[in-house]
Amino acid sequence: MVVQITTLDNGLRIASDSMEGLGTTSVGVWVNAGARYESLEDNGISHMLEHMAFKGTERRSAKAIAEEIEAVGGHLNAYTSREQTAYFARVLADDLPLAVDLLGDILLHSTFDEEELARERAVVIQEIGQAVDTPDDQIFDFLQQVAFPNQAMGRTVLGSPERVVGFARDDLIGYMGRHYRLPRMVVSAAGSVDHDAFVQMAGDAFGGLGSVDESDHDPARYGGGEFREKRELEQVHLTMAFPSIAFDHSDFYAIQVLSTVLGGGMSSRLFQEVREKRGLAYSVFSFAQSYLDTGVFGIYAGTSEGEVAELAQVVADQVRQVSHDITDEETARARAQHKAGVLMGLESSAARCEQMARQLLVFDRVISPSELIAKVDAVDAAALRRIAAETIAAGPLSLAALGPLGGLESYDALAARFD
Repeated sequence: MVVQITTLDNGLRIASDSMEGLGTTSVGVWVNAGARYESLEDNGISHMLEHMAFKGTERRSAKAIAEEIEAVGGHLNAYTSREQTAYFARVLADDLPLAVDLLGDILLHSTFDEEELARERAVVIQEIGQAVDTPDDQIFDFLQQVAFPNQAMGRTVLGSPERVVGFARDDLIGYMGRHYRLPRMVVSAAGSVDHDAFVQMAGDAFGGLGSVDESDHDPARYGGGEFREKRELEQVHLTMAFPSIAFDHSDFYAIQVLSTVLGGGMSSRLFQEVREKRGLAYSVFSFAQSYLDTGVFGIYAGTSEGEVAELAQVVADQVRQVSHDITDEETARARAQHKAGVLMGLESSAARCEQMARQLLVFDRVISPSELIAKVDAVDAAALRRIAAETIAAGPLSLAALGPLGGLESYDALAARFD
């Protein structure tokens, strides 16, 4: 990796990673603006703004944006999460100036045409409907709602149809003006890229945005409890979680390794016990999701109504047990899995581009692969046992369940299994 970072006087951070031998470049803009920065009335507006950015600017129509990037064989896309929104492209190296110009144009000069907005409201409502029809995705929104009740962190990224139909052009312009500020943004590129030339391109393209950070968000407050929805499905979709740690916590890498031990692969405890030994589920895994100031550590499984009671008991048993008897062998295997995932990901210019941007937004620096590997290597079995015990004890269980729920025991009975 040949990482270079420049911070302009206006606060914009520009990062590049020159990857020898590549003829392509991945480039993007990451903004600290996502669902947790929205008011209740604005819920879903970050995602709507992401959609509308591609629907025409002062210089380009929506069709022209698509035609220009595809005329050079490039790819242009975006996504919205709870804490960030990203706009990115991948192009041949010689077409990097075009990609940067396009990204700057959609973020500074979008017109938010009323007719386009009306059409895109309908598109987003269709996307919400698709999410409802995908219960193994929707269940995680329900879990987030339980873990962080009555606050922005617990709301869905997509918003509700009722909110979406109410978004007006002025709402989008106002939200963008408050949150799309240069100190909250990183422009990043990886692949075939000359840093000095890239800095000039990015500075020219994005210099017109505000240079004072006027945005804020409330601290996340973990709640816990349950959400259940009976629905006629083939499976029960079950998630259980506990409060966890933020990105900058000293145990961040350890809890990632812990998740691998518990439910991160075919050799993990949950996969072996739930699927291989008992045949209770096709899909079962654990996850450690961190945010800027909090996190959740949880388990997902999909099973039949007749198996859900046994599955929940087995999961609780495995979660309790992992805090007592993690072995050195398991820890070494999980460390190796985690390191391989990190290093394999760095073979992709798109992954490097995103990693640099996200690290700069969270840590205000780029963490080298050697430092990442060293932090993972420092995790031992004793640390995993300690973190597992602390996570279970950190707060009440969050439970979200969707499907035929007749076999699932009460919240209190299930929560008691983790004691």
